[in-house]
Amino acid sequence: MSKHPLLLVAEDLTPFIREKAGANEQGRRLCPEVVEALRPTGLFRMAVPAVYGGPEVAPLDMMSVIEAVSAADGATGWCVNISSTTSSLSGFLAPEWAHLIFDDPLGAYGGAFAPTARGTTVDGGWRVDGHWMWGSGTQHCEWINGGVMTDGREMRLMFFPAADVTFLDTWHASGLRGTGSLDYEVKGAFVPRGREVHVGKVWAQVDSAVSRFPNFNLLAAGLAAVTIGIARRAIDEAIALLTTKASTPARTSAAEYGPAQVNIAMAEAILGGARAFIREEVVRTWEQVVRGDRPSVGEKARLRLAAANAALDAARAVDLAYYAGGGSSVFESSPLQRCQRDIHTATQHMMISDRSLVTYARLRLGMEAETALL
Repeated sequence: MSKHPLLLVAEDLTPFIREKAGANEQGRRLCPEVVEALRPTGLFRMAVPAVYGGPEVAPLDMMSVIEAVSAADGATGWCVNISSTTSSLSGFLAPEWAHLIFDDPLGAYGGAFAPTARGTTVDGGWRVDGHWMWGSGTQHCEWINGGVMTDGREMRLMFFPAADVTFLDTWHASGLRGTGSLDYEVKGAFVPRGREVHVGKVWAQVDSAVSRFPNFNLLAAGLAAVTIGIARRAIDEAIALLTTKASTPARTSAAEYGPAQVNIAMAEAILGGARAFIREEVVRTWEQVVRGDRPSVGEKARLRLAAANAALDAARAVDLAYYAGGGSSVFESSPLQRCQRDIHTATQHMMISDRSLVTYARLRLGMEAETALL
């Protein structure tokens, strides 16, 4: 099967992205060189429909791209995923606003769904005051969204131009340091009607299979792809280390050490199984939306189960690779320590945390479950 053109682009950029991973981490955001290299490729806007000039990449291909970038640098892969899955909102906006925000071929997008802001109704729209956490990649975005609870007690996801947003220096984290996932706020920002999505009340405004794919499931699948890419890098780094390192005191090849061999084998098996499960579920859901069918709550819960499983198993695989690397894994010069910090930060995202396992299990057991974020 031939590779998607954007996957080839991502693979070509891998050496450069890998080289800049340290600069991203040190700056606690993607460095300007990485952002400018990514902008013209379309990697920041993979879910924008063709009607808005986007590449309209199928979810499975999108996952492959995100995996490749994340294997080069987890923080860059995270930002590519956040921007591209955010770009899927283009299909839900009123067309005139979708064109304005998403037609830009160099655009990047981000924000936070949580409705932690308040919107007061004024003539033509709302005045918004609010503060959000987890603004991954927002410092290089032209448009930034945030969840808003209006004075009419309705949840709206509103879009703000970067000029309306103040960024707060809060991102001092153990892993994924290069994502710039800081807090941000707006004060008295005006949002006109139409530059928002009425969450849960509006369906896709364009006839696009990408726009019909469940939005939260797309985000979860992308996050799973980030963790799979990080785990792929960790296993490859551990293998490279073992095949070049001498083991003391015997001074034999470290690759001869039996426990390290078992760890590598287990890591490969765990990651391979997790990757197969999430990709199978993404293909199933994609085939449904292409046919024009709408996935059921139970089917969406199963995809989220697969995404959470991928993240949790990717973390297990990274830990095994880290252990296989022995004492060499702990040094800042080793990519294994960054992989371990990054993976355990990634798994804390609510879309791929173990709460998705609970939701799936409760539904399967015939119990009530929280399904609003499926």
